[in-house]
Amino acid sequence: MSVTDNAVDTDLAVVDKAPESAIVIALRAALGDVVSTLPDDLAAARWDRSGLSAAGTPLCVVHATSVDDVSTTLRLANQSRVAVVPRGAGTGVVGGSFAGTGEIVLSLARMNRIIEINDVERYAVVEPGVINDHLDQELRKHGLWFAPDPASRDISTVGGNIATNAGGLMCTKYGVTREAVLSLQVVLASGEVIRVGRATAKGVTGLDLTALMVGSEGTLGVVVEATVRVHRQVPGSVSTVSAYFPSIRQAAQACSEISAANLQPMIMEMLDDRAVTAVHDYLELPPAPPGSSHVLVQTDGVSAHDDAMAIVAVMESCGGNASFAATEEEAHALVRIRRSLHPAMTTLGTTLIEDVCVPRTKLVEMFAAISAIEQKYDIVIPVVAHAGDGNLHPSFIFDTPEPPEVIWQAAGELFHAALDLGGTLTGEHGVGVLKRHWLGEELGDTQLKLQEQIKQVFDPHGILNPGKVFAAKPRDEHPLP
Repeated sequence: MSVTDNAVDTDLAVVDKAPESAIVIALRAALGDVVSTLPDDLAAARWDRSGLSAAGTPLCVVHATSVDDVSTTLRLANQSRVAVVPRGAGTGVVGGSFAGTGEIVLSLARMNRIIEINDVERYAVVEPGVINDHLDQELRKHGLWFAPDPASRDISTVGGNIATNAGGLMCTKYGVTREAVLSLQVVLASGEVIRVGRATAKGVTGLDLTALMVGSEGTLGVVVEATVRVHRQVPGSVSTVSAYFPSIRQAAQACSEISAANLQPMIMEMLDDRAVTAVHDYLELPPAPPGSSHVLVQTDGVSAHDDAMAIVAVMESCGGNASFAATEEEAHALVRIRRSLHPAMTTLGTTLIEDVCVPRTKLVEMFAAISAIEQKYDIVIPVVAHAGDGNLHPSFIFDTPEPPEVIWQAAGELFHAALDLGGTLTGEHGVGVLKRHWLGEELGDTQLKLQEQIKQVFDPHGILNPGKVFAAKPRDEHPLP
């Protein structure tokens, strides 16, 4: 699916006083070989994992290796009013980091150094291109670990996590990326470099621009360095529980009751019956009982075992068949079931992975709404949920390369159902292009205008990731419904 006119303010993306070739020539003169116009580089930057793509071909890709590269790129682009699309590993699923006609791609993938690990103050200083899993592996050599762990952690970057305020399995207890970010070095649209936040345990000077930057999807500035909070390992302090339930309603009820019982798992994940079947087939596991939904829970800390025992009691009271993992190998195998969800979904057909969040007490109602949408549109929507925080990932399955109109209609109803239950359009994936049409419905006109005004303050010429998040057009002017 192509997104036409991705750079919505075309007078900013390409203007007469800055012909396309002129800005590339200027970038090459200033930066040298980090500026690429190779066809493969340009083609790769038109896509992310959303299934969407940008129309046309970007002007160039700047493979930044330093803060100076980023600053120079933005300064020259801002002077020429040329759009810049920051990009990491391209693992996003909402069309937030692809680029098309008249745009410069600013790739941060080569800025991948771990600058400092401070095990006393418990923080790490990293460049944006550091892979999540690589950071966690390095930290564990020092007896530390990093909480944000999205499903793409093997290939996603810390900078991308910051851009979308990503979550993952462990955010149930440890929060999304915003809770892990202490300080950022950011390059503004003008090319000016600022530092927001601090590495101290406390600090409340001024407005919290660090939190504002996290989740801004490259529309306010470009993160070139991050100081992130890390945690100390507590050996032998994790208990893993698995349970199969006869229905998704019982599984959802169990998760709601676990939360209501003031129990705080590190991980609480739920798969409905279609997701369970797909994963079991993908991993070549014995079939689960027909209709079974699965809940995975991990507890940690000094009370991990006692908490796990209490959770088992709740699960069984809701009809679950619960069991403990007796060894680390068994625990790893159970977690693998959850982490294999996305590759398993691809075996069912083309997949549009969605991301809504509702109050934890509304999980049962949200699953009922999804079931009603399936029946209304005669489609299949397997669901996995970070049940500990009410974040659901319904996967729309279809047999065409691009989502047909019925999928977009069903997605729209799903978004409205989440909002009606007091929820939100996105728990961790971001808005990008895919959800920008519904943004005003959640925020309301006044708040949306305030956010657009904040964007204008940081980026007065609108060069940073234009067409993403804020620049929603009326539906009849855009191929997305």
